Amino acid sequence: MFSLKGRTALITGSGQGIGFELARGLAGAGAAVILNDIDNEKLAKAAEKIRAEGATVHELGFDVTDPAAVATAVDGFEADNGPIDILVNNAGMQFRAPLEEFPIDRFDFMMRLNINSAFYVGQAVAKHMIARGGGKIVNICSVQTALARPSIAPYTASKGAMANMTKGMSTDWAKHGLQVNGLAPGYFKTELTSALVADEEFTAWLSGRTPAGRWGDVSELVGACVFLSSPAASFVNGHILYVDGGITVSL
Repeated sequence: MFSLKGRTALITGSGQGIGFELARGLAGAGAAVILNDIDNEKLAKAAEKIRAEGATVHELGFDVTDPAAVATAVDGFEADNGPIDILVNNAGMQFRAPLEEFPIDRFDFMMRLNINSAFYVGQAVAKHMIARGGGKIVNICSVQTALARPSIAPYTASKGAMANMTKGMSTDWAKHGLQVNGLAPGYFKTELTSALVADEEFTAWLSGRTPAGRWGDVSELVGACVFLSSPAASFVNGHILYVDGGITVSL
């Protein structure tokens, strides 16, 4: 029920961090994986690591914020290699600044990367999935889908939009046999959060605020992603699955 053998999964922004770990986890469940990153050197290193574990790995370096590049890459892969059965919209960024001083160019870029890209890639992949009558899309949301913290209001806005786009994709595409859901991580140790992990004051606050009492390990996201990508989730649609140690359910 949870096997992904014979499936091919595209994971955007998978050169490092959560995207890389999810790609590795889907490969471990039997999927061939397509790694994506705008940095080709980073992409090649990530692919080498997962291939070393015996997985089938493709590299697809394109800019997820460029709709023409997205369509060319997705259509080209399908024509040359076959179906993309699973899409994980993971590409995203964070930038912190007081909202009254938040740079306009950073706001615009964050929206293009965090939300527009999921629409571009989702639409390009879904066209093929609809023609085949099935597919899985997992949109990476966040605890900031439901909560806010100082200095990250634009990120919170983008992740709230991701959840509602997930619901919209499900509403439009479920009738075609697609399951579209969101995976919302809490606070996890990654390259991008290393400064916060090293901040003793923040880590103490997070440990006290989270019922589980600690940071998450990225490997703890894999099971949820495999579930949403597998036949086990055949009637799960439009759902946002929080993997956050309980932070969103506790005051």
